[in-house]
Amino acid sequence: MRRTLPNQLTLLRLGLAAVFFVVLNQYRYRGPTDPQTLVLWSSIFIFVLAALTDWLDGYLARRWEAESRFGRIMDPFCDKVLVIGALIYLAGPRFVIPDKAAAGDFFNMVSGVYPWMVAVILARELLVTGLRGELEGLGVRFGAGVAGKLKMILQSIVVPVVLCLIWLGPEQHPWAAWVRDVLVYLTVVVTIVSGLPYVLSARRHMQGPTPPEGEAGSSPSV
Repeated sequence: MRRTLPNQLTLLRLGLAAVFFVVLNQYRYRGPTDPQTLVLWSSIFIFVLAALTDWLDGYLARRWEAESRFGRIMDPFCDKVLVIGALIYLAGPRFVIPDKAAAGDFFNMVSGVYPWMVAVILARELLVTGLRGELEGLGVRFGAGVAGKLKMILQSIVVPVVLCLIWLGPEQHPWAAWVRDVLVYLTVVVTIVSGLPYVLSARRHMQGPTPPEGEAGSSPSV
């Protein structure tokens, strides 16, 4: 059980992500007078629960020395499905402020998340995933480093906080809009910066001699 429980928690996170998407799909912004409390708080609860499984499966894998190749692949995959899926929804039409969109206002998302932000974050994740796949093929093991963990922690905090601020009403409370925008832009910057150690480490390994199969390398961010 000790060898399989961390991986089962990882797969549970994938299932919770699917439930989160189904619940959030019921939301459509209709103004500050209709916060749709049940949908927003249900989605917040499910997302936080899914994010906690990320911490728990990593903790148990290290404590029980049950780290595996399956976990190294599926853990970041499930993280990306959960976080990027959430950002795609937050940048989607369900979170558009109708009046601002009709007026042609560029800043028309009640979530503060825009498609270009998702595109930047997704590009970073695809690049890192591609580099990691190449290096894993060379026998270099890459787990989550400090930068990658901080990035995931920040993303896992920002998504539910943004949903909470939407419930409060950024249009009614300027401070809520300010906090939302700071957190969202900080997430974009941290996500980009957290990928730099991985890229630099990958460049170092690719320029150097190919390590023998199974040799452990450094652990840059994911």
